Amino acid sequence: MADIEVPALIVGGGPVGLCTSLLLSRFGVLSLLVERHPATSIHPRARGINVRTMEILRTWGLEHEVREAGRALKNATDVVWAESLAGRELRRGKVAGLHRENLRPVSPTTGCACAQDELEPVLLANARGYDVGSIAFGHELIGVQMDAAGVTAAVRKHSTGQEMTVQAGYLVAADGADGGVRQAVGIAAPGPGILNQQIGIYFEAPLGHLVADRSAVLYFIENAAISGLFAAVDNADRWVFYTERPPDWDQAAGGLSAGRCVELVRLAAGLPDLAVRVRSVLPWAMAAQTAQRFRAGRVFLVGDAAHLIPPVGGFGMNTGIQDAHNLAWKLAGALAGWASPSLLDTYEAERQPVARFVTEQALLNMRQPGRPEQFATLGLALGVSYVSAAVVPDGTPAPRVANPVTDYVPAARPGSRAPHAWLRRGGERISAIDLFDTAFTLLAGTSGQKWRDAAAMASHDLGVPLAAHIVGQDGNLGDEDGTWAQLYGVGPDGAVLVRPDGHVAWRSAAAGAEPRAELIRVLRAVLG
Repeated sequence: MADIEVPALIVGGGPVGLCTSLLLSRFGVLSLLVERHPATSIHPRARGINVRTMEILRTWGLEHEVREAGRALKNATDVVWAESLAGRELRRGKVAGLHRENLRPVSPTTGCACAQDELEPVLLANARGYDVGSIAFGHELIGVQMDAAGVTAAVRKHSTGQEMTVQAGYLVAADGADGGVRQAVGIAAPGPGILNQQIGIYFEAPLGHLVADRSAVLYFIENAAISGLFAAVDNADRWVFYTERPPDWDQAAGGLSAGRCVELVRLAAGLPDLAVRVRSVLPWAMAAQTAQRFRAGRVFLVGDAAHLIPPVGGFGMNTGIQDAHNLAWKLAGALAGWASPSLLDTYEAERQPVARFVTEQALLNMRQPGRPEQFATLGLALGVSYVSAAVVPDGTPAPRVANPVTDYVPAARPGSRAPHAWLRRGGERISAIDLFDTAFTLLAGTSGQKWRDAAAMASHDLGVPLAAHIVGQDGNLGDEDGTWAQLYGVGPDGAVLVRPDGHVAWRSAAAGAEPRAELIRVLRAVLG
């Protein structure tokens, strides 16, 4: 007899696990998240939130709150190469995804720099705010068994040593590359593996005056004594310095002394008398590997558990949050019964190719430091297009782009992210992106009332959450710039069906003879 029964168990309480909990709660799915650490991260770790992830956070109503959490880095939109932080600046480049002028035509938002120790409390508070999912820090998964009916997990509470049994319909592993769930279910993760050993020295020092008029988010340092990277936490007093693990690192003796860490920071800062207070030292291995499978029965891998991506380009956390965004609506549909469990097979089919491509780009960034693609990733962020059973092709070709990493051409071709367009809802200006949340969304042209009526009937017949809108003159959504129909590739009586994760499921340029039958056929195909 289980101590706890829950539809979904989430293992891991970093950004990806917290987003999974938050998302399932938005769908009304009861869940339990267990995290072995006692609280959210005390180390800044990841800090770059790309434009696609910010679009997702915007949909959840968190864009302003996350920007406020990262306000200290609001103006840090560049990267710098220098001999030292106090020394000669060699060159400077822009992080394209942080500059509004680059994104205005294609997104309602921009990327954001927000350190992980500032981001996680925002996600935690909001996940708990739904009062649907439970979150238990200081609880460690110590065993997992799976059968056709579900997952049985053994969990230990650290503070008391108490062990409990959790019975779940599904388990989402967001416990990192070494968390244990992937190994427990027998999924291998091939790849180059460990590429080098690094340390991150999180410290306080009065360095803000050095960058007051030339702030950046990253400062690459190269001199005769040391090479490494300063990652700004607030561009004033809090910083992380990353460098290869020095030869005198002694794991048995606790790594490096505080004095040695101070010495390394001073060499990189170019200030031999700098007052430094070391807050923590995090050893880590830069590695690349992708799980052979993202699913084993009722267990799903997300984030670093599914793919360990070198942090050269800031892809890891973003890819993981977007994994959760892809998976959550499918789990919600399978648990509620409006989707077949076979829909869950499309999670791996859609996300594994993305993880592999992103990992390839990170490895190229390592081999070719400073390549243009490292800091210009609009195509990689917004140009993802899925091919799976959860997409109904319309026979149109994919847009041609010169470089799939840097270049993005908006398109509503099935599988792609539905493009941004400014619309009017009553007196409110919204992006089309804002519509895609916890239901399917049908957008029809100005003569699309038949599609809207068909959507209401199809939703009733199949029990599928589905909202329908007419865009344009006399529609319930105004087309502010008059470009929506052309952008989405439909005529006045055409329609586009968008999934809850904002990717196009199906498109019809014009109305068919039987809109209701057509929509039911499409939904059944997409939902398995």
